[in-house]
Amino acid sequence: MTDVLTLTNVSKSFGALKVTDDVSFAVPKGQALGIIGPNGAGKSTLFNLITGNFLPDAGKITFLGQDVTRVPAMTRVRMGVGRSFQIPQPFEGLTVFENLLTAAAFGQGKHEGEVEADCALILQDTELLRRANDLAGSLSLLDRKRLEMARAMATGPDLLLLLDEIAGGLTEGECQALVATIKALHAKGTTIIWIEHVLHALNSVVEQLLVLDFGKVIGIGAPDEIMASREVREIYLGLEA
Repeated sequence: MTDVLTLTNVSKSFGALKVTDDVSFAVPKGQALGIIGPNGAGKSTLFNLITGNFLPDAGKITFLGQDVTRVPAMTRVRMGVGRSFQIPQPFEGLTVFENLLTAAAFGQGKHEGEVEADCALILQDTELLRRANDLAGSLSLLDRKRLEMARAMATGPDLLLLLDEIAGGLTEGECQALVATIKALHAKGTTIIWIEHVLHALNSVVEQLLVLDFGKVIGIGAPDEIMASREVREIYLGLEA
């Protein structure tokens, strides 16, 4: 199976603080990988290294077989790396559809007319078609999070990064609805990396879990196997062995 993303011995420090410590892993095409860890484990920094917002001090990042270690963030978007953010910040004065057109045209380097049909399909896939002509500023939190995902999808990614607790702030019913949307995207073959603190939501989608602690990879494997690990239970759940 072809790997979409490979990190090899990637490290990043801010001053004396090492926030990513010799991290190595690969994400095969079509896989959903979940990333968990306590606050300060280095999860967000890892995403910023993958997207090019931060550059590593050491190691190598390969995307679709190309070395992107020093490639700028915008170039990575156009190569196929799409990401959402923890706090959705749509263009509130534009409609939902206009938000997608803007993301697609900018992220893919195309004219709006070339991406209209794709945007309509993404609205359908993310259950936003009914809100297509509504202003983004009028959306509920659930639909704002859906729009955040849709805008990331509109850039035409080969890898979709769902950053920092996308289910945070939602009711149980809303969380289930959002998870269903993510499942549907993944079922279509979308390769996903997802950071999430709602474990039952994460484990219902991902095939692999990666655990970070103080910037180090503590374990990676099937969700049941990882959550049964004594070390993970001590570090992540705060339980005594």
